[in-house]
Amino acid sequence: MIKGFGGIFWRTKNLDEIKKWYSEVLKLEIEGWNGTIIKPDPENETIFSFFKEDDPYFPTEQQVMLNFQVHDLEETIQHLNQIGVPLAKEKEVSEFGQFIWIKDPEGRLIELWEK
Repeated sequence: MIKGFGGIFWRTKNLDEIKKWYSEVLKLEIEGWNGTIIKPDPENETIFSFFKEDDPYFPTEQQVMLNFQVHDLEETIQHLNQIGVPLAKEKEVSEFGQFIWIKDPEGRLIELWEK
């Protein structure tokens, strides 16, 4: 029944600041309609997963966490360092891949993943 992931939508306190941050930090090309279309390649996966309300994997006051799959995590870390975006947690490596975390200007934890 499900063809694919349709989108992520949320409210923000400062639309211009958030658009600029996601454009500069994550290199998302935010269009005039305040969004972008990410077209996955064959190596991309979208994970849909539930967490218990008190699971410490991401902040309990944050109802949703974004996870972006990246091509090269080391290149991503270099980009973040160059523009002064600190990691919120140290890089982790597991059987699922490599992960880092950053926070957007409104404090949402974002996970970046290389498979």
